[in-house]
This record gives sequence, C-alpha cells and structure tokens, in this order.
Amino acid sequence: MPRVVWLLAAGVFVNAVVSFTFVFVFLYLTGPRGLAVTEAGLVTGLGGIGMVAGNFTGGWYGDRFGHRRVLLTASGLGGLVLMAFPLLPTPLLFAALPLAQYAAGVIRAANGALVAVTVPEGSRRQAYAVVRSASNGGFIIGPPLGALVATAVSYDWLFVCDGIGTLGFALWTARAVPARGAARSAAARDGGPGRGGLWSELRARPAVLLLLGAILAVDFVYRQQYSAFPVFLADHGLDARVFGFAIALNGAVVMLLELPAAVALRARPPLRVIGAGLVLVGAGYAALLLGASVASTAAMMLLVSLGEILYKTTATAYMADQAPEHAIGRFQSLYAGVSVSGVVLAPPLGGALYAAAPGLLWPLCALLAGGAGVAVLCASAQIRVGRAARAATGT
Repeated sequence: MPRVVWLLAAGVFVNAVVSFTFVFVFLYLTGPRGLAVTEAGLVTGLGGIGMVAGNFTGGWYGDRFGHRRVLLTASGLGGLVLMAFPLLPTPLLFAALPLAQYAAGVIRAANGALVAVTVPEGSRRQAYAVVRSASNGGFIIGPPLGALVATAVSYDWLFVCDGIGTLGFALWTARAVPARGAARSAAARDGGPGRGGLWSELRARPAVLLLLGAILAVDFVYRQQYSAFPVFLADHGLDARVFGFAIALNGAVVMLLELPAAVALRARPPLRVIGAGLVLVGAGYAALLLGASVASTAAMMLLVSLGEILYKTTATAYMADQAPEHAIGRFQSLYAGVSVSGVVLAPPLGGALYAAAPGLLWPLCALLAGGAGVAVLCASAQIRVGRAARAATGT
C-alpha cells in the first residue's frame, strides 16, 4: 500500500474512536435536552437524511474543487458544529444535527475518492479494506469510551471530543495527503467532461447501474439488524444481551477476516465476489426463518458478516476502477449515498412491514438480497462471456 493509505487509515482510526456522538445522540436528546421521543426521532431522522445527502454530494464537490480540499473544509465545518452543540439552544439542534451529519457524509465520500485517486487500479480493494478496518477498529473502542465520558463527565463532552477529533482529522489529512496528489483533473478544471455527462458515463457502464440498484436493495436489508431485528429478538423473549452479542460477533468477524479476504481475493472478478457477498447476506436473513434463538442469531450474523466482507470493500473499489478520471468523486458519491440509503429507508419501511405482517419481513429480506446477488452474478457471467467472444474474434 502507498504510505498515504496507511496515514489516512491512522487518521480514520483516531477519528472513529471519538466519533461516538451518533451512538448516544438519542439518549442525549431525550435526557439532558428533555425532548420527547417523537421530537428526538424527528431530529435524528433529519440527521440521517443529512448524512445520506452528504454522501451523495461530497464527490461532486471533490470533482469540482479537489477531494482533499473538500475533505478539509467538511471536517472543519463538522468539527466546529459538533463543538458548538452544548452551547446551542434546543430549537437549533433541528438544524445543527443534520448539518453535522451532512458534513460527515461529505467526509466519507471525499475520503473514498482520495483513496481512489492516490492508489492505482489493482490495489484498491486492499486499500479500502485497510481504511475500513481502521474505521471498524475505532468503532469498537469508541462506544465504551463514550459511555464512560457520558456517565463520568457529561454528555456535552461527547460532542466536544467528537468535534476536536474531526478537526484533528482535518489537520492530519492536510499533512498526510499532498495537495498535488489529490488535485482535480484537467478536464474538470477546463470545463470539459468533468463538468457533466455523468448519466452518459453510467449508461455506458450498465454493470455499474445494476450494482447501484443491487446495493440499494441490500442496504435496506442489511440495516434491518439495527431496527427490526432487535425488536424481533425482544418479541421472542431474547433480551438486549443477545443483540449485543450479535453486533459484537459482526465486528469481530469483520475485523479478523476483511483484510485477509481482500488480499486473498484480489485477483478474483469483482462482480463475482460482490454477488457472492450479497447472496450470503440474503442467506443470513433466511436463517431467521428457523426461529428466534441464540443459534439462529449467531448463524444470521455470521453469514451477514461474511457477506459484508465480500461485497462492501470490493464494490467500493469496483466503482473507483470503473470511474473515468473526471468523475471519480461522483462515482464514489453515488456508491456512498446508495450504500447508506438504508439508514433512512430501513427503519420506517421495515418497521411498518414488521408491525403489519411480522412473518413477511425476513423472507422479503432474504429474497431481496439473494435476488440482488444473483443479478450481479449473472452480470459477471455475461461480461465474462462477452470478453471471451471478443477474444475469439480478435475485436
């Protein structure tokens, strides 16, 4: 890996350690801020919309102004907003949280684009695996540390620490990533293809459009583990300890296997790896059809974790490899936005279906993810056949 990848990963790790406010924000709003549950739900829902919007637009800014510059600007803005949280009157939180989450989404998209423009094709799967592992490692440490800060000091210090960490990430990135290595393309500067034509670029790559649709469906399924899934466990007499065990199992499996898997599978056709991962996610939710138990919960989370390892890193790298130089950021933004769309879609849609027909949600999830995986595998097979035909005819 280029040195810049390890430096970016180090910054992502430290920032992830202190990015614990989103875990405790609902408790903060209903506790110290005294909001009703419905009001707190509205604020956090707006924050989720802000995060998705930031993911969708961060790459656009980067293609126009430079990914490094956009990451620094978003980190500075997000850090200042977070540090100001304890001082803001409660009504302003309805605007401040979406703004902070929007900045976080822009940071995520810009960071992905920075990896794409600094790492050559062929090494991007490993690079994204390194950055994701750093983020997951920080997340393992962050929530327990945040709980300690909230209980021993105050909830206000959660936002102060998160803001300082975000500002520190901006300073670290400024030193780690040379400006010349992240400059926007000449096409974007000169008003050439970099100023438009995204839809024509996507239509020229039907496999990319198919992948985006598949990820949209699977993220709705994947995010059910944070919304309807714990309710399902509780409804069947399994308490929060089982849910905590499941989430811990997910983190442990991803931390242990993601990097080795990225290295071992780096030469495999990416769509085949992605399709297999999506099928595994569907199989994980199909395991819940066996009933609610510790065993089915463990099987579900193990399969979903293995699927996540296969599809998330590989899909991010595939989008970078398929992007034309002038649209790397926009391709990354499209993927980043779609890959977190479940944050907005999964809780209301999954919750409504589970409330109306509890027995239908898990079969639907299994079919959605499994069907998306089969579609991607079929696209991979078609591409392979097309290449063989062109090789046989010499075209």
